[in-house]
Amino acid sequence: MTTFTAHAAGDEACDLPDFYNSCFPSATLKCRGRTLYRSQEASDYACLLELDPDVISWRCIPQPFVNDSSARKPRHRYVDFAVQKADETLLVDIWRGTPEIITWLPGVAERLGYTYHPISIFDLNPTRIQNARDLVRYGGREAALGDRIRILAGLDEMGSLTLAECLGAVREGAPMGSVANMILRGMLEVDLDEKLLDPDTIVRRARS
Repeated sequence: MTTFTAHAAGDEACDLPDFYNSCFPSATLKCRGRTLYRSQEASDYACLLELDPDVISWRCIPQPFVNDSSARKPRHRYVDFAVQKADETLLVDIWRGTPEIITWLPGVAERLGYTYHPISIFDLNPTRIQNARDLVRYGGREAALGDRIRILAGLDEMGSLTLAECLGAVREGAPMGSVANMILRGMLEVDLDEKLLDPDTIVRRARS
């Protein structure tokens, strides 16, 4: 079988296809290796991966998977992400429209230890995507210990706080960056699906 897998971090190819770009989001917590996206849709989905509590890690795959075939020029397909969850490892393929049926790719993925998972970006909640993009912009920030303790202590006492109240509890760092970092690290929970984040968004301790 002929196939290609993603390079390890620090060992990217010099002749990547020109449709791959190293762009936002680049300051990630769960990505292993270099962030390389072949579309805006893939970039959006990477933000969702950062906020998905079931995702342990993910990586970009800037090389094609090639069909098992004796043909002189076997078919190939670029797939966006390898996603590691606790109970499965997925090859996630982001489509702008309805995913096409690629009969050979699920079998190739399975033999490599993956489950092939095609996704249409139009099937995803645009509000969640925007909220995820807004939070991931703060991926490179850190929350100071004192700020974390004040916010978590307030939540233990009150049960929940508004986003504005959490920002007001930050004394040592940048307010939005600190709270966003705690959300990205799974310390805090907010509803990403109902509406865009605002001062009245309810914040709770993340369920363990």
